[in-house]
Amino acid sequence: MKSRISLFLIYVFFALFLFYPLAYVFTKCFYFEGNFSAVFFQYMFTNPVLRECIINSFILGITVTLITTILTLPLAFVMGRFKFRFRGLLSSLMLVPMIMPPFVGAIGMRQMLARFGSINLLLMKTGILKQPVDWLGGGGFWGVVLMEVLHLYPLMFLNMSTALANIDPSMEEAAKNLGADGKHIFRTITFPLMLPGYFAGAILVFIWAFTDLGTPLIFEYTRLVPVQIFNMVTDIGENPMGYALVILVLLLTVTFFWISKAMLGRESYTMMAKGQVPRTEKELKGIGGILFYIFVFAVICISLLPHISVFLTSISGSWFMSILPSQITAKYYGMVFNHPLTVSSIRNSLSLSAVSMIFDILIGLMIAYLLARTKIKGKEILDAIVMLPLAIPGLILAFGYVASFSGGILDPRNNPFPLLIIAYTIRRIPFVVRTAYAGLQQTSVTFEEASQNLGATPFYTFRRISMPLISANIIAGGILAFSFAMLEVSDSLILAMKEQFYPITKAIYVLVGRIADGPYIASAMGVLGMILLAASLFLSNKFIGKRMGELFRI
Repeated sequence: MKSRISLFLIYVFFALFLFYPLAYVFTKCFYFEGNFSAVFFQYMFTNPVLRECIINSFILGITVTLITTILTLPLAFVMGRFKFRFRGLLSSLMLVPMIMPPFVGAIGMRQMLARFGSINLLLMKTGILKQPVDWLGGGGFWGVVLMEVLHLYPLMFLNMSTALANIDPSMEEAAKNLGADGKHIFRTITFPLMLPGYFAGAILVFIWAFTDLGTPLIFEYTRLVPVQIFNMVTDIGENPMGYALVILVLLLTVTFFWISKAMLGRESYTMMAKGQVPRTEKELKGIGGILFYIFVFAVICISLLPHISVFLTSISGSWFMSILPSQITAKYYGMVFNHPLTVSSIRNSLSLSAVSMIFDILIGLMIAYLLARTKIKGKEILDAIVMLPLAIPGLILAFGYVASFSGGILDPRNNPFPLLIIAYTIRRIPFVVRTAYAGLQQTSVTFEEASQNLGATPFYTFRRISMPLISANIIAGGILAFSFAMLEVSDSLILAMKEQFYPITKAIYVLVGRIADGPYIASAMGVLGMILLAASLFLSNKFIGKRMGELFRI
């Protein structure tokens, strides 16, 4: 009975704050003057500006997905099939881009990639170039692509590595015993078997690149769907085109989410013999080993450029027409804790993230328990609903909140804090659910049965037996929920409309647009945020280890 009540309350929560805003936007898009109409949807494809934005967004998503695939496929294959020195260290370094949101890295990369930025000046000084190159060509398009690739290739790498690890070694061994060479085995056995996991990663990368808001705003590349939606929030009551763009993105993400779930469902049928044959790893040596070391070091060095550029910007007293800052200062770090805008934003983000983390843990534990320890009907539906926030972009959810709750007690124009807490909670619940669910699966149910046989209630048993046993998983999920909420971009940019309510990411965006010291203070805040996220990922990895990669799979 209590399980059914808990399930009902969870469904009510998601119905109110996930499905209702999306349904409201859908209604606004397809109803015109009291009648069902697709006129706004049609106009979206006939308007030359909006059509260009849609095409550009698709090109951006496809380009980023293709480049990350080309980049990570050889990395994942060599890392998973060969033995070589420093493999663990190199694998860890490849995940470094995850510790900083791409829009923060874009602040420093503008300095690096500008017409007379560090890279052009270095290449001209060494004689490689005679004239500066427009690295941000296409009005900033390639700058956005670069930042998205550098930020998202670890997600593709994690998915590919997991897919490769799940392949039954006996299948490849059988092909090898029949005389097939390595190329033939990869083409006919390995790659087809890893396709479900690859598609899951590719879909996640495409959706993320397609819906990213912060990076295009920093590079001022406005002819993209997310930027148009962001600009239409201010006149949401008069301009219905924002609803049509949101529905387009929503249909796209839900379709891809369904495809991903279907592909991963197929994966379980191909792995039935997993673990019967131990995998033998070859030694990586010779010319191939040297080339791989050069390749992986190049990838790591390039992926660290955003972090280096943001750090250099944060400590530069003067940086103009020079490869490196001509003056070094730490004053901007001091200003982070003295500037009125930054101080209030840090306080706001700490409060919002802490409260949302508490809700994430409470709701996430309830859901994980229902999935792992009960036999209630509809668990598959509940699991799909819980994972849906990983697929639905924060941009879409935030727009739906502004549209559906404006004029009521939750109007973000008056006070966005309640909706920010709800948005942060919904977006990070999957982290807590997955970590807690993994802990419950690895904990024998006999401990709980023994407690209940001695007369303890299910709640008492869960509080005194189950929770201590999975405390490491709970802590890991809570840390990730808190840190990612601190650096949430789309929800913060859209919902926080008044300066007194700005979280950290909205303050960074506003500071970048201010002349004089604004970008330098923003960079200092970005470095501090990077340190926070790095520490959280490190601690979470200590608690849950190799299962970290599972958190980033839809």
